[in-house]
Amino acid sequence: MTQLSKENGARPNLGRAFFNRNRLPSARAHLVYWPTLVVGIILDLWTKTAVFNWLGQTPRDSFTVINGFLQLIAVQNAGAAFGIAAGRTAMLILFSCLALVVIFAVFLASGREHTITHLALAMFAAGICGNLYDRIFNDGLVRDFIDVVYWPGKHWPTFNIADSMLCVAVALIVISGLFTPAQHEHDTGH
Repeated sequence: MTQLSKENGARPNLGRAFFNRNRLPSARAHLVYWPTLVVGIILDLWTKTAVFNWLGQTPRDSFTVINGFLQLIAVQNAGAAFGIAAGRTAMLILFSCLALVVIFAVFLASGREHTITHLALAMFAAGICGNLYDRIFNDGLVRDFIDVVYWPGKHWPTFNIADSMLCVAVALIVISGLFTPAQHEHDTGH
């Protein structure tokens, strides 16, 4: 990346090294990232509103989609995934905001031709934004409504579209990492 010159004591410009103009996302990357982000947020918030309005606000109301496997149920979660950090709304909001900054920085530094990565980052950001909206505007509670039975009598923790986007984003990052050729030789100068 940037090399230090010991003779003249020069320091690297980390901003320039991190946001190299030749590595900034292309127009195509922006056309993947921004529409995916916006559509993801809209889809998450719309589905939450539609399902909660349809089922009502009581957690006992449900609608069976696939008998014994999938139902819609109105549940509000005070924590993160699996109820972690329940009741710590301020911490979850702060963590979500920091994650969004990191995701955007990674997007800017991700290069020009990493479409799967751009898609995954957009889905990460959309998922975070959807749940962050609920934490801020729904008294710290995230609206969940997808209930899956993974074994007779055993339910996966109820989730929403934002949570689904987060999981798909992780899968895309793993797939991208497995099938993208390593560039360490070019990056390190070896």
